[in-house]
Amino acid sequence: METLFRPAVNDPANSQLITETDTSVASPIKKLSIIIPAYNEEKYITLILDRINAVKLIRNIEKEVIIVNDCSTDNTEAVIQNYIGSNANLTINYFKYIKHDINQGKGAAIHTGIAQATGEYLLVQDADLEYDPGEYNTLLKPIVLGSADVVYGSRFMGGNPHRILFFWHSIGNKFLTFLSNLFGNLNLTDMETGYKLFRTDIIQRIYLHEKRFGFEPEVTAKISMVPGIRIYEVGISYYGRTFSEGKKIGWKDGFRAIYCIMKYSLFNNKVFVGKGEKVLST
Repeated sequence: METLFRPAVNDPANSQLITETDTSVASPIKKLSIIIPAYNEEKYITLILDRINAVKLIRNIEKEVIIVNDCSTDNTEAVIQNYIGSNANLTINYFKYIKHDINQGKGAAIHTGIAQATGEYLLVQDADLEYDPGEYNTLLKPIVLGSADVVYGSRFMGGNPHRILFFWHSIGNKFLTFLSNLFGNLNLTDMETGYKLFRTDIIQRIYLHEKRFGFEPEVTAKISMVPGIRIYEVGISYYGRTFSEGKKIGWKDGFRAIYCIMKYSLFNNKVFVGKGEKVLST
């Protein structure tokens, strides 16, 4: 069965559909860095690590897992340390564990993980179970075929399973995606997706400021400004949590996202760091 992808930028050179059976292009990736920002995830962290461990990546790509504990107040740290110490037969090739001394926010945890990544490409994996690591290969296919620098996993594309939650969340996501597309000249279907795969050497040079849930609109705005960037979308499944199940993002974060789209698209369009500057804000 062939899998089709769509480019998320209006680039005639990348407008053709590609298939997973095309092996004419050498794979540009040998190692995938998987960044896990974690805050009070003692209930789910071992489950997500088990799923990552169970995934065999296409073309024998190695896995580097980087867990960033954002100063959890529960037993997240002990659970992680016990998992690493008691699992000798992991298929995860490289493990890194970093703990923030103070809670800084999801975006800040992602910043820390990006700085530590050594794979040619990296992605962010939330510590909950909303996104399935079994779909890493779906995200990787445009990469291994040499067609993309960035891949977004869309919850609104394709026929994969999606848990039905809240009407206004769906409307909010689509509105934020529309604004992001409008100012970034993109045609994404899901800007707020938690599954974003980046070429590491590009994302490590981008100046990132947002420390909480503003990361998604900021990074999308800045990625859209990179000359010649090749952005693709693939359909993914989604198993969203309710607030009672631990979901942390709320309506205030939606207003922050609107602010970030406007700010980083119109008024603060600094993309790459200058000479002598830090790659990521502190």
